[in-house]
Amino acid sequence: MNSRERFIRSLEGRDHDYPPLICWCFGFKPDPSLLWNNSGGLVNYWYTMRLEHIHTLPIPWSIEDDFKRVEKWQELGVDDILDVSVPWGIDDSVKVEDKLEKDEKAGCILLIRNYFTPAGRLEHVVKKTGEKVEPGWVIQPNFVPLFEDYNIPRAVKHAVSGVEDIELVRFLYRSPDKDTDKSFKARMEKVSSFAKAKGVPVQAWSAFGMDAVVWLCGVEGSIFMAMDNENAFQSLVETIFETDYARTELACQTDVDIIVQRGWYSSTDFWSPELFNKFCIPFVQKLSDLVHNYKKKFAYVVTTGVEIIGPELVEAGVDLIYFIDPVQDKITLERAVELFGGRVAVAGGINTTALSKMNKSEIEFSVERALRMLGGSGRFILQPVDALFPDTPWEKVKALIDSWKKYRSSW
Repeated sequence: MNSRERFIRSLEGRDHDYPPLICWCFGFKPDPSLLWNNSGGLVNYWYTMRLEHIHTLPIPWSIEDDFKRVEKWQELGVDDILDVSVPWGIDDSVKVEDKLEKDEKAGCILLIRNYFTPAGRLEHVVKKTGEKVEPGWVIQPNFVPLFEDYNIPRAVKHAVSGVEDIELVRFLYRSPDKDTDKSFKARMEKVSSFAKAKGVPVQAWSAFGMDAVVWLCGVEGSIFMAMDNENAFQSLVETIFETDYARTELACQTDVDIIVQRGWYSSTDFWSPELFNKFCIPFVQKLSDLVHNYKKKFAYVVTTGVEIIGPELVEAGVDLIYFIDPVQDKITLERAVELFGGRVAVAGGINTTALSKMNKSEIEFSVERALRMLGGSGRFILQPVDALFPDTPWEKVKALIDSWKKYRSSW
């Protein structure tokens, strides 16, 4: 049984040999024997094409590097998955102007991007903080992307700083145009060919949801708008959804296996259950219906609050919940089994930060327990939450792999 078969059968709760082990990579530094060279030299850190449109990597990373990573994981006997980030469009009439200004009072450079749209100008201003970034971690770019985690805490002026900016978003985040559609499908032919040859699943990241809201408005701006001006907030959410839907449909027209919606900023750390059910769930349901019409699987990422909003996601048609995190989310494995056992596939079971601090016996204990508790449903993917990072020690990952191999068939 190959990784794709194992993964898909896990999502469906059908018989398979053992729970997959998947390790997302966000700058993971593997054993030196697992490195290779690309156009930028020796590749010391592993990433994923999931990050392509929303982060700036410190080293070159391409589809071919994704392929090499898959092959290296397979050398270790570990499952892997190919991620693709679905592009979006921008109106042809939009003009973009970038400039730098020095903020004497704050003692830093301001990165300023102006978008000139048919409906007016939108200004986005972010501090260039210039702090030291340790090797392997993503870096702040020298301009202001519309969507980027770095922007949120450094923003002087968020892209959407008032309700008057909402109508401008539809010019900046819109359905992929014909050229984008064509180039994406050409890329997917290459990805699909490799995935079939190596027996790995492909998942497409096509929906931003509330993550886009927070990227555009900031945390406080998003929450205040949702509470104080529901009509304006609904308009923004619908604008984002229109493009999420178009990106998802484009992905569904290719040989992907899973569609993923981001939800890092849709958790209960940011939204009450009432706001989540009002502004998230209806759109999750529509995406789920679309994905299932194309006979694909639908996954949703939420790292905290899964005990509260997870059941709502299941009712909305989500096939796979990323993640069950017993540390960051403080959900017990017993509670996870009670809520989701047999109802939906879940990934996780072990926290990456905790993994980094464990000794071998603690890792073995945690892996065995996760497999025993969650694997019995036949719908479990063992996965360190939510990725392997530059500070995740290789020897701890090796212990994770060894423990998984030891106990994976006894679930």
